[in-house]
Amino acid sequence: MIHNKQVKLLIALFLLTLPASAYSTDIVRYNISENFSDPKQAYYIDLLELALTASKKKYGDYQLEPVVIDMPQGRTSIMVQNNANIDVVWRMTSRSIEQQLQAVYIPILKGLMGYRVFIIRKTDQALYPQDMNKQQLQQLLAGQGLDWPDSDILRYNGFNVSTANATVLLKMLTKRRFDYFPRALHEPWIEISKQPSMTVEENLLLKYPAPMYFFVSKENTRLHQRLSYGLQKIIYSARFEDFFKHHPVTSDIIDKANIEHRTVFELTNPLLSLKTQALLENEKLWFKSIH
Repeated sequence: MIHNKQVKLLIALFLLTLPASAYSTDIVRYNISENFSDPKQAYYIDLLELALTASKKKYGDYQLEPVVIDMPQGRTSIMVQNNANIDVVWRMTSRSIEQQLQAVYIPILKGLMGYRVFIIRKTDQALYPQDMNKQQLQQLLAGQGLDWPDSDILRYNGFNVSTANATVLLKMLTKRRFDYFPRALHEPWIEISKQPSMTVEENLLLKYPAPMYFFVSKENTRLHQRLSYGLQKIIYSARFEDFFKHHPVTSDIIDKANIEHRTVFELTNPLLSLKTQALLENEKLWFKSIH
């Protein structure tokens, strides 16, 4: 006859042999803003959920938890680095960010952050003719966020840049503190929907390699492995491509941006790590434009 103590011991031994995914739920916390709500963030949240769901069979259940705190992305990254209330952040990469945090080396926006069109004042379109050259554009003043890698990229390529907190840039443009506001291809139409004095410039495009990654703490190896596994799984099953083509944030950008009719200025990104540079050779990971 097996006694209660023996039964408990057998159960305990059985549980020890199970993978963590058999009985645990991964809590994955991410930051959203309450006062500066950004509808574009839905793309990253939905993709995060898609990757976690794709990894569920191997890693088990998960629970996504938004942490509502208003702060710049630099501060969010520090909280992830310190395992303080937030587990994952999405942002454009650089060597310094990859030294602080563990990148999931899959470009979650397929490089789209490096295709830049401009928000301008409606009255200023004549300042940007289609035959404008790079030197002429460099004489004007671009507006960018204080902690954005793009500010350094533009300066490295000879552009004049004025920086400020991201939440006030449109107001500064209205007040003529700078001339144009470069935005990733999927961003400007959403951002100016309630800005009647603003429009998207029609003729020009900046282009540079600019991967967006999910980042986690270097100590959070489980979440890093889980997201790497889930993203790779959806990429090679074509679910990621389908997601990118049909998500409301990215679905109609090609028609809106009219890329084939724009003058393109190719820029260098000096901030890329060797590991990120190597990924540029994998065509499956990147947005394919006409240019």
